[in-house]
Amino acid sequence: MNKSLKTLTAGLLRENPTFVLVLGMCPTLATTTSAINGMSMGLATAFVLICSNIVISLLKNLIPDKVRIPAFIVVIASFVTVVQLVMQAYLPPLYDSLGLFIPLIVVNCIVLGRAEAFAAKNNVWYSALDGLGMGLGFTCSLTVLGALREILGTGHVFAHGEFAGFALFPENYGMLLFVLAPGAFIALAYLMAIVGKLKGEK
Repeated sequence: MNKSLKTLTAGLLRENPTFVLVLGMCPTLATTTSAINGMSMGLATAFVLICSNIVISLLKNLIPDKVRIPAFIVVIASFVTVVQLVMQAYLPPLYDSLGLFIPLIVVNCIVLGRAEAFAAKNNVWYSALDGLGMGLGFTCSLTVLGALREILGTGHVFAHGEFAGFALFPENYGMLLFVLAPGAFIALAYLMAIVGKLKGEK
């Protein structure tokens, strides 16, 4: 496997930020009450990851070591602001449902971690691929977790606003536990166990 493909696919399963590295647990558990919320949070984070990785890779030789982390945070915060303003202007219901967790992408350890561990040490091409791979892995994991919780909790999936989504069984058969915080931990634990099994871990 060449380096480009290896970098791109690392975040999908081998180094999945949610199920393997166990990073970014705060937005993962808080925003995955539905599939659409999980997917939206994942895509917003993926955009910030890709753009910040590219810019940090371009500027890595110009940033003094003493201000490296603050400089990375400024770059990340700039792209988070773009995401926040665009969502607020064009997707207000989604922005309201995600709330505080959009600006908190700035301090998401996945984004800052990839900036420090990868983008600051690699060229623009590999940094962009790393951001894309990690972003897709994070988006997929949040979408799957959100879909599982939504299905078990309400019997529907991808329901949002007036759109009823896809009904899999009557809502009165749903288990409210999975829409609440304890259900997030239970669903995440089972998904982590499944991913571990797929990776051949005991």
